[in-house]
Amino acid sequence: MAARLNSGQKLGPYEVQVQLGAGGMGEVYRARDTRLDRTVAIKVLPTHVSSSPDLRSRFEREAKAISALQHPHICVLHDVGCQDGVDFLVMEYLEGETLFQRLARKPLTSEEAIQIAIQIADALEKAHRSGIVHRDLKPGNIMLTKGGAKLMDFGLAKPKANAGGGPQSGTPGFSAVATTSMASPATVAGTVLGTVPYMSPEQIQGKEADARSDIFAFGAALYEMLTGKRAFEGKSQLSVASAILEKEPEPISTLQPMTPSAVEHLVRTCLAKEPDDRFQSAHDLKLQLQWITAGGSRISAPAAVAPQGSSGRRVLIAAAIAGWVVAAVAGVALLMSTNGLTAARQLVRSKIEKPVGFEIPFVYGGPPGLSPDGQQLAFVASRNAVVGMSEGAVIFLRRMSMGESVQVAGTERGSFPFWSPDGKYIGFFADGKL
Repeated sequence: MAARLNSGQKLGPYEVQVQLGAGGMGEVYRARDTRLDRTVAIKVLPTHVSSSPDLRSRFEREAKAISALQHPHICVLHDVGCQDGVDFLVMEYLEGETLFQRLARKPLTSEEAIQIAIQIADALEKAHRSGIVHRDLKPGNIMLTKGGAKLMDFGLAKPKANAGGGPQSGTPGFSAVATTSMASPATVAGTVLGTVPYMSPEQIQGKEADARSDIFAFGAALYEMLTGKRAFEGKSQLSVASAILEKEPEPISTLQPMTPSAVEHLVRTCLAKEPDDRFQSAHDLKLQLQWITAGGSRISAPAAVAPQGSSGRRVLIAAAIAGWVVAAVAGVALLMSTNGLTAARQLVRSKIEKPVGFEIPFVYGGPPGLSPDGQQLAFVASRNAVVGMSEGAVIFLRRMSMGESVQVAGTERGSFPFWSPDGKYIGFFADGKL
C-alpha cells in the first residue's frame, strides 16, 4: 500500500491537488510545483519500497537512468524525493486519454493506429539505445495527447546489460503510473512482472526480458489497435498466459479483410514465440512501419455484399455493369499513362512485374485498376498454372513510385478490381458477389 495524501499537503516544493488514480503499485496525484509554477504528476511509491533499503537503492539507480530519457514521445521524469517516510516520483503531467481508454471509447482508423505505432516504436528505440527495457508496454501505458502518443510508466523498467538486448538479471519494478482493473491487470512486485495479455512468452516463463520482449508487447498492442480485440484472450489470467505460449492470434485479415499483407507480416513477426524470430530492434521495427506508410498501404473496410433476392440480383447486375465501366476506364487510363501524355504533359511509363509464383490472368481477372490519383495500381494475379482460373487468384497493389507489388489480404478469387472516387477503397468481384 502507498501513503494516502490529502489536497493541500506538500511533498517538498510540490503541493498536492487531487488524486488521479490508485493501484497496487502506488497512487498518482496531480500537484503544483510551487517553485516553477507548473502542474506535475506525483506518484507515491508503495510502503514496501520505502521500508527496504535495497529496493530504495535500486529504485534510485533506475530512476536516474529513466530520467535521462528525453524524447518527445516519452513521459518525462522530473524529480524523485522522500519526505516523512514517503517516497515519490515527480512526472510530466499529461492531458489526454490512454490508448486503453480510447480503444474502449472508439476504434482507431488504420492511419491513426500506424501513426501511434511509429511514435511508440521511436520512443522504444530511444529507451533501448539508452539501456532501458520497459517490460510493461500496453495500451494503458500509452497516453494520447494533442502532441502525439507518449510512452509512460517505466515502473517495471530495468537497465539492460547491453544495448543489444542481451540477457540480464531481473529486479522488482516500481510503477510510475498505475491503472488496475481486470482489463489492465498488474502483477505483484517481486514475482513475474508485466501485464499478462501483453507479456512475452519468456516473461510468462520467468525468463529474462530484453528489448525483444518489449517488441512482443508492441505487437500485441498494435494488433489491438488494428482489430479492436486482444491478440490473446481467455477466461482467466492462466488461460491467457497459456494462449500466449501455445496459440497464434486470429489473423488480422480475418477481422479486417483489407489489411495489407505487409502489416499482417509485421505484427506476426512481433508476436513470434521465439525472441530470435522477432524484430531484433525497435529501430528496425520503426523503419518497417515507415516503409509501410511511405508505400501507401491502407486498411480499408471490407466490400459490401449484395443483398439476396430479385432486388439483390438487380443491384448486383447494376454493380457489375458499373464495375466493368470503371475497370474499362482504369484500363484506358493505364494505356494513356504508358503510351501517351498525361494531363501534366509528363511522359509516364510503367510495367507490371509478375509476383513470384503468380501469373496475371487478364482474361479472368480483368484489366488493372488505376487509382484516381494515378499513384497506385490494383491488379489480379493467380497462383493457378492455368491462366484464367479463379482458384488461386488474389488482388495485388502496386505503388507506381516504388515498383513493388503487395498482396491484399481477403481478396481471394477476386476479379475486376476498381477504385472508389476518393481512392480509399477497392471494389472487386468474388464468388458471384460484389
